[in-house]
Parts: sequence; structure tokens; C-alpha cells
Amino acid sequence: MIEFSNVTKYYEDDVILKGLTFTIDKGELAFITGPSGAGKSTLLKMIYCDELPDKGQIIVAGWDVGKLKQKTIPFLRRNVGIVFQDFRLLPNKTVYDNIALALRIHYMSSRAIKDDVNAVLKEVKLSHKSGTYPPHLSGGEQQRVVIARAMVSKPTVLLADEPTGNLDVENAKAIMALFREINARGTTVLIATHNYDLFHGTGRRVFYIKDHNIEKDTIG
Repeated sequence: MIEFSNVTKYYEDDVILKGLTFTIDKGELAFITGPSGAGKSTLLKMIYCDELPDKGQIIVAGWDVGKLKQKTIPFLRRNVGIVFQDFRLLPNKTVYDNIALALRIHYMSSRAIKDDVNAVLKEVKLSHKSGTYPPHLSGGEQQRVVIARAMVSKPTVLLADEPTGNLDVENAKAIMALFREINARGTTVLIATHNYDLFHGTGRRVFYIKDHNIEKDTIG
């Protein structure tokens, strides 16, 4: 589902990742960890084509990222949902409209959008907040809206960049439970985090990044 083969990434003259090689199978839930600045976010950005590798090959859901033309990138991104730490919700749009925006750009009918948004709101247990504006939500509720927005297009891959970094312990547990539910339905999930508690004891694969590469691939 996700394959990195000898991938190297520079920012100007600085090496961020070098010779990175790993594979995440379809339907897997895995974690990437490492110190701040290790390249976790850059790795995720390359998966959804916000950054491109300087060397090597990346395959995502059958797409060769390095060979995609600019006009083809949106088709890849329909298969990749993204959950950001800082939410990136539009404060002047309701919960419903924040989620629906991900479908409106695909020119879906209003009825189809309504059905899909209501279904995903039910999954994240926020149906009662459909008409609420993000500033009136708790941090945990905002993160669930972000997850709903990422999942409404039914992606095959879900990426999460420090998804619990702004949450308390209880909300972090609830968000991780939601990721497990999403993964159980067949979505491949990759979570970047520096929080040891998120992956410890999960029995899931954990990639430790250090000195520009994967130091170890182990089970959490």
C-alpha cells in the first residue's frame, strides 16, 4: 500500500531523510516516531505529494508519486485522508460545511454529500454538532471533525501527523480508539507521533527515525 525505496529528501543543503526504505501493507496500522526534526512530517508530506523525494521511489496505493503530473495529484489525494495536529478547520463554517467541503470540490450532488457527511458524523459521534462552529467545540471534538473530514471521501490510506498533540489524555485515548475502528474497517493508517504512550503495548509496527533514516522497525 505504501512503499519507500531508497528515498532521500533535502531542504536546501540539509539532509532530512536519506536512503529510506520500508513498506506498509494494505490494511495495516503503523506508527512513525522519533525526535522533533527527525523528518516524520516530511515523510507524511511525501506520501500525499505536498513534498516530492529528491531521490528514490514512493508508491502509494499503486501510484508512483515521483512520476505523477500536477493534474494527476488530486486523484491520488482522493485516496489519502490527512489528519493534522492543528486541525485547520474553517472557523466561520459549521461542522457540516467543513466536512462537506472535501466532497464539494469533487462536484458531488447535494444529496450524495448530505448522505456521506451525515454518515461520517455518525461514525465519529458528532451528529448533534452538525450545525456548530469549530470555535464552540472542545479540542477533542475538533479533532474528530478533522478525522471525519479526512474519512468522508472514503480514502484507502489515512495519515495522521501528531493527532493527539493538543489533547488531554482522555481525549487522546478516544481519538486512538477511533483510529483503530477506522483501521478495522480496512483503511491503512499511518500515525506520526513522538508520544510513546500512543504505540506502547499496541502490538503494532513502529518505525523509529533517527539520523535521517529508520533506526529500527519493531512492535509497539
